[in-house]
Amino acid sequence: MTYRNPPTTPRKSATFDDYTLSEIRRAAANGIYDIRGAGAKRRLPHFDDLLVLGASISRYPLEGYRERCDTSVVLGSRHAKKPIELKIPITIAGMSFGSLSGPAKEALGRGATLSGTSTTTGDGGMTEEERGHSKTLVYQYLPSRYGMNPRDLRRADAIEIVVGQGAKPGGGGMLLGQKISDRVAEMRTLPKGIDQRSASRHPDWTGPDDLEIKILELREITDWEKPIYVKVGGARPYYDTALAVKSGADVVVIDGMQGGTAATQEVFIENVGQPTLACIRPAVQALQDLGMHRKVQLIISGGIRNGADVAKALALGVDAVSIGTAALVALGDNDPRWEAEYNELGTTAGAYDDWHEGRDPAGITTQDPELMKRLDPIAAGRRLANYLKVMTLEAQTIARACGKNSLHNLEPEDLVALTIEAAAMAGVPLAGTNWIPGKNGF
Repeated sequence: MTYRNPPTTPRKSATFDDYTLSEIRRAAANGIYDIRGAGAKRRLPHFDDLLVLGASISRYPLEGYRERCDTSVVLGSRHAKKPIELKIPITIAGMSFGSLSGPAKEALGRGATLSGTSTTTGDGGMTEEERGHSKTLVYQYLPSRYGMNPRDLRRADAIEIVVGQGAKPGGGGMLLGQKISDRVAEMRTLPKGIDQRSASRHPDWTGPDDLEIKILELREITDWEKPIYVKVGGARPYYDTALAVKSGADVVVIDGMQGGTAATQEVFIENVGQPTLACIRPAVQALQDLGMHRKVQLIISGGIRNGADVAKALALGVDAVSIGTAALVALGDNDPRWEAEYNELGTTAGAYDDWHEGRDPAGITTQDPELMKRLDPIAAGRRLANYLKVMTLEAQTIARACGKNSLHNLEPEDLVALTIEAAAMAGVPLAGTNWIPGKNGF
């Protein structure tokens, strides 16, 4: 009688999973690295790994319908004659015209204005739609200098010097030729239909001393009226924050690796930078060590999705957050109603693989005239405003539950972490203990 082992279920490798195998085959077939946008897709420690401690006996909660919970924030009060005053601490991140359509930029401006917050130009210059419908507009000053001119610097309400972005700290983004229309080419002084890569560093400075000179130049051009932001990717947040402050920045913006609507190599997106959660405490610590916390405002971006994320970020010490991917989804991007057309592109709604290719069925990340007609900027702006309203109400609900009459009164003591990694990154205790990994030699 022959004995046979019972059949077993085949076991696939955790290292060489299906996606990794498909990427190896794709690379072997065409010899081209993969390009996409939308930030890291890998599982990273994030705000979901933190919980908020509501009030009970040791804390006194506030009544949601009777007691005020302030949401306003002032940005740029350090040096600027005209700091920005916002009704909510949620801003719209820089996303370029070129990457986005004209109607999408208009919709972002409309939604931000309805909500009492700011929007940001992005790489590629200022469009009239965006300026005309944005009560408060931040003008990004990028290494590429695409569309940059002194007139628009003066027309802006603040200037954001971009040193790096979360999806690609140390690298430049890409804009494929099919998105470089006549208008985009004219604004960027580029040939139509030719792929372009944004520069990874500013051409006229190499370090913090040159950054200080650049900030002073921008202040002189704008008569010291505009707040000057400095934006960096989440790589070395302590030292980058400290150097930005010493260079004269009014506001520091840090973008974690879950952020990034622009396109670059996937290997870059998934392997360079730090999670948003890991960037906050070092940046806050730098401000505290310099005696500048709350004097220089800190904005964090990268994977902010709801009011809980907002509340947790503010509790860790930031002054405001910025959203990009979530704002595009609120406008109507990657909507399942376009699923059949996403399938034709070889993707699916929610995968965000199509943003850089210029064939977005929703009319948002495209320069195709027919596709752009699908986006009504007025209706899309209202959707964005609704979303921002809900985020704000959610954050207020959490703050009131902690007994706070302002979102900015939330503090690290209101948080615990569910994992050792999140506890160490955020500098808050592991739930059920008073242990903060890395503190007191442990």
